[in-house]
Amino acid sequence: MTSKIINKLIFIGLLASSTLANAAEQNEVIIDAGRQQAQLQSNIGIFEQNVVIIHGNRKINADRLEVHRRAELGTNKQLLVATGSPAIFSERQPDGNLLEAKANEIRYDVAKGTLVISGDAEINQTGQKINAQVITYDIEKQLISAERSDQEDSRVRTILVPVDDKKDAKDKKAQEEGNN
Repeated sequence: MTSKIINKLIFIGLLASSTLANAAEQNEVIIDAGRQQAQLQSNIGIFEQNVVIIHGNRKINADRLEVHRRAELGTNKQLLVATGSPAIFSERQPDGNLLEAKANEIRYDVAKGTLVISGDAEINQTGQKINAQVITYDIEKQLISAERSDQEDSRVRTILVPVDDKKDAKDKKAQEEGNN
């Protein structure tokens, strides 16, 4: 009887530690680059040359990245400023679709879960596109807002693509069969 209780406690402990490890992995920000330097006094890391940032199911590709780490930035304390021509952000959505954003600059506040893309900004999901000077994406709320630039002829443009319900149903069925 005692050995059964001990075995259950060990199993529960392993399950809890596995869950905590997965949560820790989701909070990790992994950065690969060809070159790295740090400004220790100002607490800024600079990464250059084919930069790849991975945070959970999110990925950013950029030419250059600045990582600002300060107490006032919250729990995770990181503000990532990626630049490129373009810098590219991608995130696998809970429904399996890929959201992709491109811009000259991507500012990712890890603690707040917000993404601000600016300079020829474009966000694309399942063929639906938004082009603007600045696009803000609240990752938790799944909320996107777009703004034009100060130029009079500048506008926000959205392109909606008709959804083929039959194709979506086939894709969903194929995805479900692939998971079995």
